[in-house]
Amino acid sequence: MILPVLAMLVTGVPPAGADPHEPTEPPVNIVVVMVDDLGWQDVSVPHHRTRTPLNDRYHTPNLERLAAEGVVLTDGYASAPVCTPTRASLLTGRSPARNRITYWVLERDRDTTAANPRLDPPDWQVNGLAPDPGLLPERLRRRGYRTIHVGKAHWGAHDTPGGDPRRLGFDVNVAGHASGAPGSYLGRHRFMRSRDPADFSRTSRWDVPGLEAFHDRDVYLTEALAERAVEEVDHAVRAGQPFFLHFAPYAVHTPIMANPAHLDRYRGLHPREAAYATMIESVDVALGRLLAALDRHGIADRTLVVFTSDNGGLSAHARGGEPHRHNRPLRSGKGSAYEGGLRVPWVVRWPGVAGAGRRIAQPVVTHDLYPTILAAAGAGADASTEAVLDGADLAPLLGSAGPDPGLEDRVILFHQPHTWGARGPGIEPFSAIRWREWKLIYFHQDRRFELYDLAADPGESRDLSGTDGAPLQPMIARLAEALRQNRAQMSLDAVSGRPVDWPDAAALSSG
Repeated sequence: MILPVLAMLVTGVPPAGADPHEPTEPPVNIVVVMVDDLGWQDVSVPHHRTRTPLNDRYHTPNLERLAAEGVVLTDGYASAPVCTPTRASLLTGRSPARNRITYWVLERDRDTTAANPRLDPPDWQVNGLAPDPGLLPERLRRRGYRTIHVGKAHWGAHDTPGGDPRRLGFDVNVAGHASGAPGSYLGRHRFMRSRDPADFSRTSRWDVPGLEAFHDRDVYLTEALAERAVEEVDHAVRAGQPFFLHFAPYAVHTPIMANPAHLDRYRGLHPREAAYATMIESVDVALGRLLAALDRHGIADRTLVVFTSDNGGLSAHARGGEPHRHNRPLRSGKGSAYEGGLRVPWVVRWPGVAGAGRRIAQPVVTHDLYPTILAAAGAGADASTEAVLDGADLAPLLGSAGPDPGLEDRVILFHQPHTWGARGPGIEPFSAIRWREWKLIYFHQDRRFELYDLAADPGESRDLSGTDGAPLQPMIARLAEALRQNRAQMSLDAVSGRPVDWPDAAALSSG
């Protein structure tokens, strides 16, 4: 494999079996840092119009460096307010509604939706992703890339092919499996749920696999994953291969456990919030190690780096202080239809494409990364794969001085016909769209609409659905069209078993 790839690097000719698109320059390496449950306010890089006390609380100097050398996308979204749907959208370029992966997965053939006395979930893809030639790592592998996954996978259920990242196109899998959280973040616990040296024989679904070299050591999980990620980058560079690294630290997902190496900085905070802050700093240190590896190999100038999160920050439970306020000024948090559940940090460094130090307010979403990354890798259309994509190539936006006219009028759909286990504002089955500065939410249970002008009110404090002059009916029409175009599955009425009304039908019936 090494000789054909070296030939490609020298001549620009792809190896045998690669997509038939000739690159005009050496391949772009790709690093996606997909943090878990990291909220819009959980970094020291401001994404709001003004800097906030939360930005001052968290210590993320490596992300600050990435932002100074790249672009901050202030209106960046996760594809869903929980993890698996977003992670599947990254690998497919399609919305959760079109994928029919609209909730998180765990066990084979098991629906993880919480009970709701009035609504049932539709017949969704409870096993998550399955192997497919169109998946992002498969497409990149055919281009000659070494495809590396490190950390949380959570694309498919246990005992299904999608539970193994190597079945989804990754050449390398480090510590990824079907569970979405670790048993423990501590090496001395062997990253197991048991956490008791006298009882390590008792295993669970939550134990992190494949990190035996770090067992019984005073090492934090994020540190161990960063060490392995750097080793894999080193290996790819030595082999002369371009690489795609999907670095997905389990942090900052529960269990919230402090990294003692960073705890002194946060001693004045609520103990749970201090531990949470150390988890964030650990992610930033890992990012710094990856950036240093790119610098050391002299490849930073031809590496696309994306830093983002799979959903909004946890706030309904497990945190210190008052619930539902940890992402302020955004409303609510993980699992919610409101901005706190969907809007996340987005920073992109792409030398030669993205201008340094810029801030862009145009909405983007996780599934945009699929076509963006493939275009960066020189992989065009592939007749062997599904042609319908919901994501858009962001290169024109990142490289322009203003809004991208091709994206300005698009509708971004969010769709979660499921009841999450925690309770809080907006945590109920819903469909929603973002169009320009407007956001419409359709809550399935009582068929109600809420409309917000996010440019003026990012905290969604003023529902304009009953206000004269607000574009309620056009937004309802856009939402209904988006749901139909994405073949969305609506929640089911628990009594009749029938899907709830499409939003335009619900609007007509309510007068």
